[in-house]
Amino acid sequence: MISLWLLHGKGFISEIEATCRQWLVDGPKHLLQKGAVLLDSSNYIYKVKSELKNAAKIYSMEYYFEINNKGKIADWNCTLLDLQICFGVKEFLVISPQSASGVVLDAPEASKLLSAVAIAFSNCSSLWPAFVPVHDPSRKAFIGIQNMGTVFTRRFEADRIGSQVPIKFMHLEGLYELFVSKFAYSTLDHSMHLLKVHLIMKLTYRTIPNDDDDDDFQEADAENAESVASLGGDNHNRKHWDDDCPWSEWYSAEDPVKGFDLVTTWSKKVVESSLEMAEMENASPHEAEKWILAPNLSPNLDSSKGDRIGFASQLLLLVNALHTSFEAQFMEDFVSVENPGSDNLKSSMVIPPPTVLDRVLKDLFHEGLPLPDFAKGEHKSSRAIKGAHVESLFAQFCLHSLWLDNCNIRAIAVLWIEFVREIRWCWEESQPMPKMLANGSIDLATCLINQKIQMLAICIEKKRELNEEFQDCIGSNDDMFAHMEEDIQVGEVSTSFHAQSQGLDGKHDSPLTPKDFNGSKTVVSKFSTNSQDVLSADKSPSDSIRKGSAGPVGSMKLLKSCQSLHAPFTQNAPLMTEDMHEERLHAVEAFGDSFNFSAQLERETLSSDMSAFKAANPDAVFEDFIRWHSPGDWENDESEANGLSKNLIEGMKDDWPPRGRLSQRMSDHGNLWRKIWNAAPILPAYEQKPQLDPNREGEKILHYLETVRPCQLLEQMVCTAFRASADTLNQTNFGSLKQMTTKIDQLYLTMLSTLRPLQVNLLSGNGENIEDLRRLCVVFEHVEKLLTLAASLHRKFIQAPRVSEAIFSDYYNFYLPTMGMGSADVDAQKEFDMKLQLRLNERQVVSNMFTPPTANQSWRKVLSMGNLLNGHEPILREIIFFMRDSNSGNHYFASSPRGYQQEIETYRMYLCGTSNDLRVALSVTSYD
Repeated sequence: MISLWLLHGKGFISEIEATCRQWLVDGPKHLLQKGAVLLDSSNYIYKVKSELKNAAKIYSMEYYFEINNKGKIADWNCTLLDLQICFGVKEFLVISPQSASGVVLDAPEASKLLSAVAIAFSNCSSLWPAFVPVHDPSRKAFIGIQNMGTVFTRRFEADRIGSQVPIKFMHLEGLYELFVSKFAYSTLDHSMHLLKVHLIMKLTYRTIPNDDDDDDFQEADAENAESVASLGGDNHNRKHWDDDCPWSEWYSAEDPVKGFDLVTTWSKKVVESSLEMAEMENASPHEAEKWILAPNLSPNLDSSKGDRIGFASQLLLLVNALHTSFEAQFMEDFVSVENPGSDNLKSSMVIPPPTVLDRVLKDLFHEGLPLPDFAKGEHKSSRAIKGAHVESLFAQFCLHSLWLDNCNIRAIAVLWIEFVREIRWCWEESQPMPKMLANGSIDLATCLINQKIQMLAICIEKKRELNEEFQDCIGSNDDMFAHMEEDIQVGEVSTSFHAQSQGLDGKHDSPLTPKDFNGSKTVVSKFSTNSQDVLSADKSPSDSIRKGSAGPVGSMKLLKSCQSLHAPFTQNAPLMTEDMHEERLHAVEAFGDSFNFSAQLERETLSSDMSAFKAANPDAVFEDFIRWHSPGDWENDESEANGLSKNLIEGMKDDWPPRGRLSQRMSDHGNLWRKIWNAAPILPAYEQKPQLDPNREGEKILHYLETVRPCQLLEQMVCTAFRASADTLNQTNFGSLKQMTTKIDQLYLTMLSTLRPLQVNLLSGNGENIEDLRRLCVVFEHVEKLLTLAASLHRKFIQAPRVSEAIFSDYYNFYLPTMGMGSADVDAQKEFDMKLQLRLNERQVVSNMFTPPTANQSWRKVLSMGNLLNGHEPILREIIFFMRDSNSGNHYFASSPRGYQQEIETYRMYLCGTSNDLRVALSVTSYD
């Protein structure tokens, strides 16, 4: 072996020297151009590599160097390499054989290899430190050498104890004595001599991971299960981290923040005895100069597996169900035995058991709950998406469908059929529709199914009112006929009959004063079926009764009688859903004459308003109605348009009646409005037939729900599910994280553009539209992940918002490049690594996270290290001891380089480990 080295050593050394000279000449900039590789663990450390051959062996020589790094090694930058931290070097060279282990197992070979490198470095005047790995790879052992000029040489050695660490080295006092023993005489009592040893220490603490916490509770539950069961208690009452988050009603998310690493640093302390080290071991981490926090995030947060359960995963299943929905005409076809394609569906898709369906339906149709606040949690862009409010009945149906047996089309079909049956039951039994408004107008900004259900809820309420009025009328008529039998005169009977009717329905009546009608003797019964008896256009004011008046309209007067013009109570416009409006619009377009035909379509409403106007203004003419209902069709004379004249102010008789005329379209011969006026009876609104026939409209709605095409149902379900899911997540409290707010706003805009084909019925089931929806699910998943992280950080640092904002901002910038890709395209090799220095006022918040260990946790661990933080010992202790010495008294001083004429670091020891693991790295500078 020695002969081989003598034979080949000279050429091997020359090859090392040539390679090093080339690297020295090139310098860092040219090495980058020649293909230097950036290390994954650092943003500014690069590596170049060269292969050397000596005899039968091939060696790999690697040069590590930095670019634009002005920091110091003593700063313990998290991006430093292992050898940089161990020996306090910046640029260095590692030479090792190309073998399976990558280390030199033979000690003589390692020494000769290192000697060859030292000779080559001396020949080319290189000051790089060089290292050779030795022993077993698990020991992480190295030996090294560095030529520091003509005077000094530094030697390096590192090794590791993997188990059975001596008790002495578990404590700071023993580690201090280990370092002192390297330069002091062995006979000295280190505790009695003052040696100025410089010290830098870093302690790393870790919060108890959530998983460990769960294991502890599960063990405790297992131990007490029998006793708890005997008492009838529940042994699963422990709260989950997101129990009060808005999504917890549907699923429980994994906490994306598994815990935190806290690094406390003591820098540049001078220790003179081992007694000081013993005192330092009892010091509180709160005395450390720096606290640096590093979050430990769940690997599933940016996992490439795509197996995360949440709204996004279920929405993707719903999109797949939409793709399948084009295969059938009716929802029953997906569950029917006679359907020829049902065998394939049965084999791949299961339907929920009856117990699950009953639970879902009970939740949907739960009685007695107050109406939800339909404005709560709604995003500003939410209403632009044609779905339904998250708390509405149809939206709740869609959300339940997401979690029903993997949201397959058969499960949705079964639930929809039962859902419609429950709606029909509510209709037939006149039971209020839960989670729906039963008054007001139809919200046309929602999807058609939601409009239909809302209209059905209103029809049920109208139906209930009619039933109650019918029962009241039966009771009132019985009393009325009994009273009529006691009357003697027919005229008195008629008057009494009218008085009873007025007491029942005449709340809106407004009879004229006795001065106006001069003791009218004629009373018109509202139950009269004779139109001549109802009409009162030819009667004098004294013979007329004003009915259904809402009050006078300003100073307006009737054209014929100089009486105040009264506005009537009118029926509400007939409720119409979106498809009913479209039908009318298409009819108008097809007819051509939009004015007359629109009047024909609105005939019932127009006739109702005219009848109410006649009842409130018995002496009114057609022109009076136009002046009130359509002022634009009444053209005033110039004098009236400019205001009231003096004569009108002094005495209205001089300037009455108002001067003006009907517009051209209203004065045309055969005008439809005038025909409707002439045919309209005098009836106040409360005596008119309701414009909305609840029985007819209710049955039409139920027919639509029972026969809706699967693709139309699924289209509306997809829109509603996306909107409801986003609105649910939008209720999450995540503080003032601007990036999260911006991302949610962008999500709504993306949903709006992607879902537009579904909202206007342009989806045809082609693959392109379905793929757009699947890409939308990917975007939704990214936002959902970020939102869970934002919520978790916010609740953990609610007293220190700067910390949560800084961590989220760093992760957002780290995660942002992957947000345009699917889960399969994400680079899983990248890991999020973030360190944040805490301020003094933030330390207590972090300290509170280290809750004292429970009895169940404490017995597992034998505390053998000091510097406890709320009962937690460090998971890692790192210490750097070093001694400085002045060379002014050295006989080589005169020839020493100028840079070494002050103080040099003669001894340096890096220690890293715990009570079960200890790594030691020593560097010694000697005078040669």
